[in-house]
Formats: sequence, structure tokens, C-alpha cells
Amino acid sequence: MPRERGEKVIATNRRARHEYTIEKTYEAGLVLTGTEVKSLRQGRANLSDGYAYIDGGEAFLDAVHIPEYSQGHWTNHSTKRVRKLLLHKDEIIKLSHAISAGGYTLIPLKLYFSDGRAKIEIAVAKGKAEYDKRQTLRERQDKREAERAMRSRNRLGD
Repeated sequence: MPRERGEKVIATNRRARHEYTIEKTYEAGLVLTGTEVKSLRQGRANLSDGYAYIDGGEAFLDAVHIPEYSQGHWTNHSTKRVRKLLLHKDEIIKLSHAISAGGYTLIPLKLYFSDGRAKIEIAVAKGKAEYDKRQTLRERQDKREAERAMRSRNRLGD
């Protein structure tokens, strides 16, 4: 029986939803060392530069920064090492087909503990052009203004 229940988010990649159009998300386990797990339990990680790739029928996560554990000693891990992702074989095949289609990449969205186990949410994503990013910001701003107008109108009607 796991000691923890539920989901505890460690890090999110907020920039990813701005830079990419998310097609589909997958949950994957991570192969970590002991000091990496302890560092994650302290709530420290950075996903902003990270990406995933498929090599030889296995999935790997690269450039995700997990800082060294403060009480660690010579057995501490390197901060930006390549980490293996734990996925089912059919999921790896789907991901490799999606990437080989062209224009798609695998990016990490969220790193979290689920029932005491470290998980990462990766997404098949396509990069946005500059005008798409501006369009998304404009839509969000218009929606916010409309909600604000509706709220103020409802207050006046009370």
C-alpha cells in the first residue's frame, strides 16, 4: 500500500502550451536514482528546456533539470542527465509514428507524484508560428474582457 495518496505536482511547463499546439498527452513513469527522488520530494525541478525522444524502441527524457540533493554526497546525480521513460510498447510505437510524421515533437508538460511514484506527462506537440501565438493571446484576452463585462452587468442587475 503506497504511503501517499493522490497527485502532488512538482513542476509544470507553462511555456509549452504557449509555444506548442498540444495534440495528445501520455503519462509515463521515470527511472530515477535515490537522490533524484529526494530532490523531487523537496519540490524542485525545471521542465522548460526538456524534450523526449524515441531511440531503439525505448523512450528517453533529456534536458530536464533536477537539482542535486542538498544532503547528498559523492553519490549525487548529475542535474541534466538522460532519463528513461517507462511506457507500454504500443504507446512507444504510437509516439514514434507521430514524430516520424514530421513537424511533431515530444515535450514534457507536468512532473508529479501519483500515489508516491514519480510520473511525467508528455505530449505530442507541434510548434506554433508567431501569428498563432498572438492569435491565442488575443482570444484569451477577448474571453477575459467578455467575462468581465458579463460580471459587471450582472452586478448592476442585482
